[in-house]
Amino acid sequence: MIILEDSLTRDLHDRTYIALGSFDGLHIGHMSLISKTVKLAEKNNAKSMVFTFRDHPLATINPEISPKLIMDNNSKLEVLEKSGLDIISMVNFDRGFMQMSPEDFVINLVKHYKAKGLIVGFNYRFGYKNLGDVELLKKMSNAYDFSLNIIEPVKYKGQIVSSSFIRNIIVDEGDMKKANKLLARPFMIQGNVVKGKQLGRTLGFPTVNLDYNKRYVLPKGGVYYTVVEHKGRIFKGITNVGYNPTTHDNKLNIETHISDFNEDIYDEHVKVYFIERIREEKKFNSLDELAEQLKRDKIYAMKQKLEINFKI
Repeated sequence: MIILEDSLTRDLHDRTYIALGSFDGLHIGHMSLISKTVKLAEKNNAKSMVFTFRDHPLATINPEISPKLIMDNNSKLEVLEKSGLDIISMVNFDRGFMQMSPEDFVINLVKHYKAKGLIVGFNYRFGYKNLGDVELLKKMSNAYDFSLNIIEPVKYKGQIVSSSFIRNIIVDEGDMKKANKLLARPFMIQGNVVKGKQLGRTLGFPTVNLDYNKRYVLPKGGVYYTVVEHKGRIFKGITNVGYNPTTHDNKLNIETHISDFNEDIYDEHVKVYFIERIREEKKFNSLDELAEQLKRDKIYAMKQKLEINFKI
């Protein structure tokens, strides 16, 4: 797979079929669009391609209302590579790109990337002030001799599957089973392990504290069954997202007790996959009461499967 970061300046030699979008989370709707792109390219002896951005366009246009992201770029590239795509163009959405007219954007795709087909979602918008839409693409496809494939929305119980819909499920509901079904893979956050208050050790439940990136969404506060990945190994975990009301913390923490694990991994990188929300975060009357609840949480976690399913 070829990865480009050239902001529409590099000339490709092969004809391409290009999927367009932000693709945050790469949910089942996105993957249906990408699958169509790969099939069209193979059928027409061309290269399949995704054109997307390194960050959400709103991070440049209006940072105050820019959404937090579901997926980091490295994870996005890993999933896209497994989908069979030939080329990924991941562009920095800067002020110059923001001011490009919709017409110029399409002309550049045809000129530099030899686009013979564009594949977009039903509500795709693009170009300066989002003035471009599928109606403009229909007109330009005739003028510039490329095919246009508009993919109908994928729905879940009558609701259109979108990044914002999944973001709300993660943040407002904490229903990871539902979110993971729509993502077709477990929601994951990652970062380096940092020192915390080390209270868990005194309770018999040592935890690792994650130094997470605040640009990404976090699940609703509570206790989760998670799977932890460290140096290619996976372990069962119990992860608390919240403020530890029993000990009166005033900082949001992501703390994970890793089962059958007794290593010092400060400053080392871990990935935490959120599988299921077990319960709400709760203020207990004593540390002993908290310890008893943690034992029950661990028993529940130990009964669960130790696996991370990746479905493309």
